Amino acid sequence: MDRLRNKIRDIPDFPKPGIIFKDITPLVKDPATLRLSVHQLLHPFLGRDITAVAGMEARGFIFGSLVAWELGIPFIPLRKPGKLPYDVQSVSYDLEYGSAELEVHIDAVDSDDRVLLIDDLLATGGTAKASCDLIEKLGAQVIACAFVVELDFLAGREKLAGYEVHSLLHY
Repeated sequence: MDRLRNKIRDIPDFPKPGIIFKDITPLVKDPATLRLSVHQLLHPFLGRDITAVAGMEARGFIFGSLVAWELGIPFIPLRKPGKLPYDVQSVSYDLEYGSAELEVHIDAVDSDDRVLLIDDLLATGGTAKASCDLIEKLGAQVIACAFVVELDFLAGREKLAGYEVHSLLHY
């Protein structure tokens, strides 16, 4: 995992003073490291009858779509409001600095789907938990959540109690 850790840079005071942003841009810029991260994200779920991968806008699209491609299964984009052209289901949730909303097409998953949720970062867990709720509102089952980075000190894993959580790097 040192190869991955060495490709994540700290950006101090972003998006606001006191925050140290974990920037994955160097990781996705390097094809070998990106490939390694995708394989490490999907490895624990091989043979687990996952039928779809969902990813949250925007960085979850990068890793989620690549994991879905590797597994040969559909990718489900979870979007910010107003970005999807068809009928949507939505969920609102609180963030540490306000509130947000996610949407998904109402026909994105079926009731027999077993979904792996993917994102780049688990922080406070609000977005991940809302994503699980959104998938489950459509009747599908969330099998697990996988992240490239987990900020342990923010205890986001606690919001995901009851879900299997897999993270590649812990800070």
